[in-house]
Amino acid sequence: SGWLSSWLPAWCPTSLPHLKEAEEKILKCITSTYSKQYIFISNGNKIWTLTFSQDLSYKTPLVLLHGFGGGVGLWALNFEDLCENRTVYAFDLLGFGRSSRPQFGTDAEEAENQFVEAIEEWRQEVGLDRMILLGHNLGGFLAAAYSLKYPSRIKHLILVEPWGFPERPDNAEQERPIPIWIKALGAMLSPFNPLAGLRLAGPFGLSLVQRLRPDFKRKYSSMFDDNTVTEYIYHCNVQSPSGETAFKNMTVPYGWAKRPMLQRIAHMHQNIPVTVIYGARSCIDGNSGSTIQSLRPNSYVKTIAVLGAGHYVYADQPEDFNQKVKEICDSVD
Repeated sequence: SGWLSSWLPAWCPTSLPHLKEAEEKILKCITSTYSKQYIFISNGNKIWTLTFSQDLSYKTPLVLLHGFGGGVGLWALNFEDLCENRTVYAFDLLGFGRSSRPQFGTDAEEAENQFVEAIEEWRQEVGLDRMILLGHNLGGFLAAAYSLKYPSRIKHLILVEPWGFPERPDNAEQERPIPIWIKALGAMLSPFNPLAGLRLAGPFGLSLVQRLRPDFKRKYSSMFDDNTVTEYIYHCNVQSPSGETAFKNMTVPYGWAKRPMLQRIAHMHQNIPVTVIYGARSCIDGNSGSTIQSLRPNSYVKTIAVLGAGHYVYADQPEDFNQKVKEICDSVD
């Protein structure tokens, strides 16, 4: 692995300055005033943070947690609307984007706890008392895990297409037979991280992202007519695979969580209101909202479907998504 780790940086046309430049290119379109800084936490780690500050201290701030393989730049279609009448924070999760990329524990619970403690240390350093916490995908899972451990800090939990809630069914393969070649490929790639292929592709990685995910260019076409977003996604994911490795250690084959959130969410403080937002056209199971409701019968749980949206609800239908999130936030204050 020594020669491989020394060879990959030269093979992949990327660097932290490349990632910074790609992020700045996305954020140039934001006209709202905001600040950006590193928030320093323990063990020499730092969390890259954007703050859209409004002088409305009586309003609970909104904190955004991105999903797997993402970063703060992917909220570009949402910042302007969401910060109209409250302070909004967005930060790169530990191990992702421009935040530190430390070594995570190999145990699923240990890795999850490292993520959660980083969020708590970030909250303390920023000086927030309570917050509306919104997470997409992996960010939704971590937002729920944080709310379980630090309930007094949460005014409202918003889960957007959250990953890792249902447990892997025993008959998963019978219900949806997995072709032999996918099983063979899965076995061959199991020692590697989910996005290892992107790094191994080296200088061809960027065109690979553009070819495999042309939808991202379409999603952000109102802001950019070029490959700005796919360049950002590429540079986010060919750096050191720290958070990616943690995610791999938190999963079982074919993307299910080792520690499913639905097994634990009944223990969440009953006074924490939960709203689940999902895309009506998403391939992700949208039943988690009703399951959460059945597991928390004495608590506020609401499910909202955004028509015409897939998994990336906030980018597929940004106006509708922003409006629904603002309504939720306004109901909190």
